[in-house]
Amino acid sequence: MLHFDLRKKEDADHVDWRAMLETKRETVQHETLQAFYQQGWVSPDTSVSQVSFVALDFETTGLDSQQDAIVSIGLVPFTLNRIRCQHAQHWIVNPNRPLAESSIVIHGITHSDIVNAPDFSHVIEPLLSALAGSVVVVHYRRIEREFLDRAFKQRLGEGIIFPMVDTMELEARKHRSGKRSFMDWIARRPPESIRLADSRHRYHLPFYQSHHALTDAMATAELLQAQIAHDFSPDTPISELWR
Repeated sequence: MLHFDLRKKEDADHVDWRAMLETKRETVQHETLQAFYQQGWVSPDTSVSQVSFVALDFETTGLDSQQDAIVSIGLVPFTLNRIRCQHAQHWIVNPNRPLAESSIVIHGITHSDIVNAPDFSHVIEPLLSALAGSVVVVHYRRIEREFLDRAFKQRLGEGIIFPMVDTMELEARKHRSGKRSFMDWIARRPPESIRLADSRHRYHLPFYQSHHALTDAMATAELLQAQIAHDFSPDTPISELWR
């Protein structure tokens, strides 16, 4: 995933997800989205130890969801106790636009990789099948949320939205707010990096080469497991983590 500033506020930060998902279930028109929302969702008061998660990561042609597109998708299902590597999935999709050299340098996906790759529309059904009934975990939700919604609107005529746990936001809660942040400001210390690799380092997780969607999804799954083990009770309601 490409990372950038967290300061841009998301409108969906304080959504009543129970009501939102019920509204989507009743109002979506496309049969594919109807099937997705009708499979139900994890109750907000479910403890995190009882939740099935799916870590999700995209590589994209750039950072603007209105101008750029998804080029690869990685996902890994997991719980707090187990990462189900055998069910991990990775797709390269054709963004239907030229790749900028700057993005090729970052994610390593080239023109030859995408020339015969399927359009995003061909992975919609297996993607939704993998996400249905689980809570999606990402590292900086704005990328996955905006690019996914845009891709669905372009292919199905309707967008998609659901709550996500954002491991970057959990790091921001810990390192970018409160007394510690104020003291850093007084001392003119730079803020803690909340990038994926730097966040993993603080929990003594191994280094993984970044900017491969499947590797980043795996890294995000491990990071959430570590964050909950260090900073939350297994009984924490999922509603305290998702946005």
